Amino acid sequence: MEQLTLFSESTVEENGLTNLGAGLSLEIIEGHEKRAKLYSHGVLLKMVNLSDKVAKKLFVLEIIDLGGIQTLLSEALPISRQTIHNYLEIRKYFGLEGLIQGYTLSDSKSRSKQRELHRKERIAGNKAKIVAENRRKEREELEKRQLSFNFTFGSQEEKRIEMEEQPFSEEHDWEETRYAGRFIYLIPMITEWKWLRLVMGYFGKWYKIFMIFLLMAAANIRSIEQLKNVRSREAGIVLGIRRIPSKPKIWEWFYNASRCQVSRYLHTDYFRYQIRAGIVGIWLWFTDGHLLPYTGKERVRCAYNTQRRMPEPGRTSMVTCDVTGRVVDFEIQEGKGDLRSHIMTLARKWGADVPGRPVMVFDREGDGAGFFSGLVSEEIPFVTWEKHADSKKLSALEDKKFTEEFEFNGKNYSVFEGEKTVRYIPEESGGEKHVFKLRRIYIWNKTSKRRTSGLAWTGENEMSTADCARAILSRWGASENTFKHLKDRHPLHYHPGFKLVKSDQQMIVNPEIKEKERITNKIKKGLNKIYRQLTKVKKVLNKDGVPRKNSVKERLKKTILDQEAKLEAIKKEKRQLPEKIDVSTLEDYKSFKRIDNEGKYLFDFVTTSVWNARKQLVDWLRPFFNEENELVDLFYAITDCHGRIKSTKTEVVVRLEPLQQPKRRIAQEQLCRKLTSLGARTPLGKRMIIEVDGALT
Repeated sequence: MEQLTLFSESTVEENGLTNLGAGLSLEIIEGHEKRAKLYSHGVLLKMVNLSDKVAKKLFVLEIIDLGGIQTLLSEALPISRQTIHNYLEIRKYFGLEGLIQGYTLSDSKSRSKQRELHRKERIAGNKAKIVAENRRKEREELEKRQLSFNFTFGSQEEKRIEMEEQPFSEEHDWEETRYAGRFIYLIPMITEWKWLRLVMGYFGKWYKIFMIFLLMAAANIRSIEQLKNVRSREAGIVLGIRRIPSKPKIWEWFYNASRCQVSRYLHTDYFRYQIRAGIVGIWLWFTDGHLLPYTGKERVRCAYNTQRRMPEPGRTSMVTCDVTGRVVDFEIQEGKGDLRSHIMTLARKWGADVPGRPVMVFDREGDGAGFFSGLVSEEIPFVTWEKHADSKKLSALEDKKFTEEFEFNGKNYSVFEGEKTVRYIPEESGGEKHVFKLRRIYIWNKTSKRRTSGLAWTGENEMSTADCARAILSRWGASENTFKHLKDRHPLHYHPGFKLVKSDQQMIVNPEIKEKERITNKIKKGLNKIYRQLTKVKKVLNKDGVPRKNSVKERLKKTILDQEAKLEAIKKEKRQLPEKIDVSTLEDYKSFKRIDNEGKYLFDFVTTSVWNARKQLVDWLRPFFNEENELVDLFYAITDCHGRIKSTKTEVVVRLEPLQQPKRRIAQEQLCRKLTSLGARTPLGKRMIIEVDGALT
């Protein structure tokens, strides 16, 4: 009798894909150049050339960051588990530069030539051995620091103050807290982003305001004023700052941090680190602008509210995300903002930190021959919607032309590719045309029975027609979830500490032009009325057959001639007026104010950090819970848990209350074990441990 096996040992699915865990699957394509395609729950994320050693290393790290299981990945590629572990450790100690050093972008495959080219910049010795030695030194240093943590400078009072300013410096026995679940955010931020070290390095003891902001972002507390409803001691011990102080003290911390004027440097260091460490994706970058409304009395520039379809006082936050929804970078711009310049600046800013140019994905606001010309000239790949697509021509396309089919977000699509030639004359070219070709992606949504088209220029990036279509569909329509979740879960619009200064942008549309347009419209409206009257009036003739001069019809004709002459004179006067003028040259006009963004940048830095940490935590939770639709809700249920906390000389321990459902409680326990295994430590060297109360160890 044949024995039945409870679990299948094969990791190959029916469709030929190899399961990697966490909803990831891998497809290996054999050929002249071996390639691999990575899918997440059936959706294509990335395709790489495995013969490219650098691309293969980054591909392996990206799979591990998304939650892929090392054992399954090592069997699928194939590659040893030790090699994968070495990749992770080298990135940890040397960054992406250390991982890819020793390779050249030239076509030569001579190893001796590559070594010679990179001899001066390469790290001497075996990197795996260097990593092992560094880890040994870190353990020894940590043991010394835990055995005796004494300052050798200053008076006893200075030592006491210095120790008290450190996070989690207080020692106490078990204390109940209803904010225990928020402790979860701190662990990945300390281990993956070195967040606490970065903040304390820039702001010293004023780092405490960032711990307050972290609580606000994690608990969706919409303003500093709402902190009056927070239990100060219970929240303070979870954040490591003893207690939440009174509102005047919080504002004092905030203003002291804002006076440092280092928010831009803080942002640059934070975003550069997560790009170099491989925490965010570098294949597709999605950029969109979002309104930050202003409801004060001062006169500020207007942004555009897409929901209300009208201008509204405020600013625009230009946010760039990767394919998983993690925030890569953001910039707050005055008024409506400039999406095109932001994308160009983004590509130049991070060009030296990524091995290849990310594909920029944006909506119809970026459409324009001049902008496309600039992107192609600087070799910046992009994918976007086609703004002025002819719906009648799209409907007239034959169905058989749509040869490639795929499913995305539960909807069926068919696509095919064409070509569009663009001709543009730059102002500085002296009349010389820039002629280039774009890929035109025709998309047919079979579920909703609608058709549209997109444009793409991918340069050296190998993207299929379906890949371009998926990129377009990934952040718009039914898929635009990043900012909706941000708005619902975090105080995205909150701006602590408003400060307004005179704006550099004081140009407005000439009010005389608006007045001329008003008069012109009034004359046109009167002429239309006279035209209708003229068609209804009968022609009156004298006895000799000549039209009577004082008849109604003749009077109407004369009025029309006078009004048309007046209309033409006003149009001529309008053409001679300047389009824009400085508002300071006018009477009865207030100058525009500009909102100082220093405090907003600091707060949004924390909001971004919490959002990216939440993305990472959900990915870590996914292997332990197979209900994808309930995964995010389960994560928020864990972070809302009450619990208790204890701080000793060597460790900070948080124990969460267990969730009621067994399936959810098991996932909660597994996530806590995962976080504890990361070995997070406070600046004092205390180990950070999180457990589930009553769980088996």
